[in-house]
Amino acid sequence: MGREILEILRERRIILKRGEGQRFLIDERVAERMLEYAAVSGEDVVLEIGAGIGNLTKRLEERAAKVYAVEKDKRLCEILRERCKNAEIIEGDVLRVDLPPFNKVIANLPFHLSSPITLNLLLFHDFDIAVLTYQREFAEKMVASPDMRVGKKKIYGRLSVIVQTLSDVEILEIVPRSVFFPQPSVDAAIVRLKPKDVPELPTIAEKSYFCSVVGMAFSRRRRKLKNIPAFKHVFFGEKQESAKMDEDDKWLRSIADLRPDALKPSDFVRLSVAMMRRR
Repeated sequence: MGREILEILRERRIILKRGEGQRFLIDERVAERMLEYAAVSGEDVVLEIGAGIGNLTKRLEERAAKVYAVEKDKRLCEILRERCKNAEIIEGDVLRVDLPPFNKVIANLPFHLSSPITLNLLLFHDFDIAVLTYQREFAEKMVASPDMRVGKKKIYGRLSVIVQTLSDVEILEIVPRSVFFPQPSVDAAIVRLKPKDVPELPTIAEKSYFCSVVGMAFSRRRRKLKNIPAFKHVFFGEKQESAKMDEDDKWLRSIADLRPDALKPSDFVRLSVAMMRRR
């Protein structure tokens, strides 16, 4: 697969844009496992993000009912249309184009856009499963638990809370950097996301507000919650006697002296709902 890529790029005189995260998966076994992890079948409509020159796309169109392959680079879109006759090529930025309905996502994501693409998928699109490649460190943050560290560095944060709240997430395997061309400076991970309902946050607006609450908390992660400016109206609102406090008020009082990385994802959901009620 790697040799074929080199030949195509040389023939078209295409120089890849490393700054835009252009990086192709060249290991056929890894590509095959990604399809297996997603259990792609003839009933699926699959979205591929950053299709490149179609290494995954060609496999997908052989198995799925429909494939939408999104690619921003016009030069690569021309190659995709030649190599992948049964896929619909969508030329443009996945964060800006209108996407048709799909039920599965398979993609070798550009590392520098991992966060916005993942959050965009989970917030604004309805699908069953996504199998995606990420930088290993990024993937480890996605599955981190409160106060988790790698060495001395805390890795539980905004990304962990939001992704774990909106989906069931798991790292399926670590893949070496050698499976990509051009080879990145870090290893990668294959991650599976399964979106889940959050009854407390039934609308996109409420989910978006929750994301902003989590972001505000971890922007001041060393402070106690009660000392974060955006939260002061929650913890220092109208004072009530203990006998008149409802369950939310008592719970808020119990977490006021905690720092953000001590809270579980479910705690942030409850905090977000409490803040919405008090706005």
